[in-house]
Amino acid sequence: MDGFAAVEFGFAREVLQRGIAGLYLVAFLSTLNQFRPLLGERGLLPAPDLLAWATSSRSRRRMLRPTLFTLTRYTDRRLVALCWAGMAIAALLVIGLPQLAPPWVPMICFLLLWGGYMSITSIGQTFYSFGWEMLLLEAGFLAAFLGSADQPPPTVVIVLFWWLVFRLEFGAGMIKIRGGREWRDLTALMYHHETQPMPGPLSRQAHLLPKWFHRGEVIGSHFAQLIVPFFLFAPLGALWMPELPWLLIGSIAATIIILTQLWLVLTGNFAWLNWATIVIAFSAVAVPIPSAAARPDIPLYWIVVTSAIGILYLVLSWPALRNLFAHRQLMNASFNRWQLANAYGAFGTVTKQRIEFVVEGTADADPDAADWREYEFKGKPTDVRRVPRQFAPYHLRLDWLMWFLPLGHSLDDWFTTFLMRLLEADPATLRMLRRDPFEGERPAWVRVVSYRYRFATRAEHRESGAVWVRDRRHVLIRPLGLGH
Repeated sequence: MDGFAAVEFGFAREVLQRGIAGLYLVAFLSTLNQFRPLLGERGLLPAPDLLAWATSSRSRRRMLRPTLFTLTRYTDRRLVALCWAGMAIAALLVIGLPQLAPPWVPMICFLLLWGGYMSITSIGQTFYSFGWEMLLLEAGFLAAFLGSADQPPPTVVIVLFWWLVFRLEFGAGMIKIRGGREWRDLTALMYHHETQPMPGPLSRQAHLLPKWFHRGEVIGSHFAQLIVPFFLFAPLGALWMPELPWLLIGSIAATIIILTQLWLVLTGNFAWLNWATIVIAFSAVAVPIPSAAARPDIPLYWIVVTSAIGILYLVLSWPALRNLFAHRQLMNASFNRWQLANAYGAFGTVTKQRIEFVVEGTADADPDAADWREYEFKGKPTDVRRVPRQFAPYHLRLDWLMWFLPLGHSLDDWFTTFLMRLLEADPATLRMLRRDPFEGERPAWVRVVSYRYRFATRAEHRESGAVWVRDRRHVLIRPLGLGH
């Protein structure tokens, strides 16, 4: 590192710019496919209703985060146009075309992605209430100031990415230490692979590994999240003592984080959380540049712009820094309207049992003597013989919200509307499912049954071919028809 120019981090910038743009492409695609049935004009939680409520008074308007849809009335068509525009800009950045222009060109592209996606998350309500939404927004904002391909990346922006990884990893580690006892007695991973929101193809195999391995997983998680993040800042030592291997230390720290995240990718489906962590962890991977190599200067105006961003982040980061060491640490919290310098964290406690709400329907007139058939979701378990699929980094929002239902004290309003849409055989809603047992026809009744699911042991799998075993059948919501 050399003053304002992080000359050894050119490769890191390539990964950051293209990787973050790729995640925006996935995020806009996920929104294009799911926002309208979930939150559109006829969605489960219609965004127009939220906007009407928020814009009815000045105090309510201030409660809503910035969104383009306060300037122009929301319509599904405008949402679609925004998604296609976001995907087009993201695709250009993945290819690398804007990076060939002056630095203000990729800056504008990333700021458009940031503002466009914030416009969506601001009206996304519970379906966009995940920590990785904030993470993607913050990463996109910082990526706007990484500069162009013909000059080294600014040191201050690379350091801000380290600070982002630190808050993400160290914050998650502290949440675990302060959270459930299972993280302190090293038993958390004996449950997590089975009870996580959306298991992947290898989750069952991971769950069936020996207990000593699961304890090692927890120890490795604590090491990667509580100790390793401090060494991400090691390359700063090169500014004062260049003869020591500071760059190598930072690269090793980044590699450890990347490897732990790859294990989570293999064993679960956490949307783009793990992939985003991998991408931004590359910010600390240095590729040494020979001292004789040409080093183009960063334009003065760009030094001024990026220095101003650094000062802005110093001011904005104080609440997040204080939160990391607070007794009542907040998880996935934003301290400003623009969702910059946020607090992150996940799975402070681990669910010990997997409870699934299975939705059933029947075409029979008499629900008490009916043949009930199950609706199947794309990601969450239903059919006990079906191996979980890999969807991440794509985000199945309905499936994730279904996982949260058994953890609450009451059923959310959107779920009641969801059952009504099934009774109506609404095509948009049915497209979010893997299988409609009535093939587009209206059922007479629907109900909800609660089951406890667990992974089948190796012996049970050999005997029956089952991936899951379920029991404790309980009718949670009695039969409902359109008249009810």
